[in-house]
Amino acid sequence: MKRVGVLVAAAIVLAGCGASDSVNASAKVRCPAKALAGWQRLANRIDAPVFCPSWLPDPLDGVIGSQWNNIDEVSWDRSYLLSWVWQETGLGAAGGEKHVNLRGYPGRTRVPRCVDADSKQRKLIPCFSDNAGKVRAGGLAATVYDVNQDADQWHVLYAWHYAGGLYTVSEHVAPPFGYRKVRQNLDRMLRGLVPIKPTAS
Repeated sequence: MKRVGVLVAAAIVLAGCGASDSVNASAKVRCPAKALAGWQRLANRIDAPVFCPSWLPDPLDGVIGSQWNNIDEVSWDRSYLLSWVWQETGLGAAGGEKHVNLRGYPGRTRVPRCVDADSKQRKLIPCFSDNAGKVRAGGLAATVYDVNQDADQWHVLYAWHYAGGLYTVSEHVAPPFGYRKVRQNLDRMLRGLVPIKPTAS
């Protein structure tokens, strides 16, 4: 908690000194060394910025290809889905699931559409819905969505625009985390996202 207070105080001081509005101007927020290479490869592969998480709920690590990384998918349109999950069953109160998704839609700013799982006609509906307001953290302004589809079903999702694209981070509301704790986690994740830009080949 003290560290968060120091970071907030430092951000206020920087703002008073005319620091830029850029995402995560604080030098203390960095993509973890063990994760950086994978996120840089992804940025280069899709030729667009990506967001490396400097923090995820323990034991999730944000490392592409780690034991917790269960989805690493890039589509034909350069959109990506990366997922980390931890599950423990049969342990009573100690069991549960921690599941975080990060997505990017380069060159697109509109909410994508998904097949409604409850529709026999396979009707298309917004992938993210039930707007629950806005949050600001780490230089990003995100919209909160409480009802989401596909891999983000049963998740709370934060979505924001950056460099002409749409980006999201979401977390599953499931034991050991209720809705309030998931929102706190997402606030911390949003505050700790680090943009990684593609490098010239």
